[in-house]
Amino acid sequence: MSGPLKDKVALVAGATRGAGRGVAVELGAAGATVYVTGRTTRERRSEYDRPETIEDTADLVTAAGGRGIAVPTDHLVPSEVRTLVDRIADEQGRLDVLVNDVWGGERLFEWDTPVWEHDLDNGLRLLRLGIETHAITSHHALPLLLRRPGGLVVEMTDGTAEYNAATYRVSFFYDLAKSAVLRMAFALGRELGPRGATAVALTPGWLRSEMMLENFGVTEDNWRDALERVPHFGISETPFYVGRAVAALAADPERARWNGESLSSGGLARTYGFTDRDGSRPDAWRYLVEVQDAGKPADATGYR
Repeated sequence: MSGPLKDKVALVAGATRGAGRGVAVELGAAGATVYVTGRTTRERRSEYDRPETIEDTADLVTAAGGRGIAVPTDHLVPSEVRTLVDRIADEQGRLDVLVNDVWGGERLFEWDTPVWEHDLDNGLRLLRLGIETHAITSHHALPLLLRRPGGLVVEMTDGTAEYNAATYRVSFFYDLAKSAVLRMAFALGRELGPRGATAVALTPGWLRSEMMLENFGVTEDNWRDALERVPHFGISETPFYVGRAVAALAADPERARWNGESLSSGGLARTYGFTDRDGSRPDAWRYLVEVQDAGKPADATGYR
């Protein structure tokens, strides 16, 4: 393995698909050893019942130039997370990067449905998956990360702190989950900063995840065919774009300047100079404010 992270060890919690997979692969491309976790394996699927597996993600990490290690883990079960961290400690003796990307709520929230009409069991399950998993993972993994100075924790969410503070996000439960993760990064920054580590919240833009592409009836090769039906989809980005943001943060010796802050893939691309796989630099959150939410016609010119 070679690259700026060739001696680093990362854990991407929730790496089966989407942003988690993109982050894991790009950490691997930078040379890291990456433990990838999730509940869907080649032998067993989660309630998502989708084909993506953590073994596939691990293989992609290795193919990218790193070392991918798949460990089936339910991050709602503390004993499983503790066993996972013990394994990393035994095998590597260190943890340099923790990415809390567990989510699993796409099929649980009801769009623009008030809390009194929303299915309560689904809403509470969403909060457990989107918040409790992050807390459990941090509780067990951070002592290992703090063994060496310079560790990085990335709390993956949807929306920047500025955007979410002024914008209703989909539903009561979704809004609460994503805002809570932003606050987690702020709190972790206060706890980790004096101990030599850095915590940030990070959001991708409009993500062309496996599920998003499938919902729009397109693939990564022809995703622009969806623009006739969803014109603002032109600002979208691959999961590897936010992955490159994490890799850039992990390789930055001055990453402590971001401690406790809310960051975006597009914002970090301007700072670090990386691009998405097509060579563009989508800046989705600026576009959402200035174009989509302002009611202007879809036009990503100047935003990617």
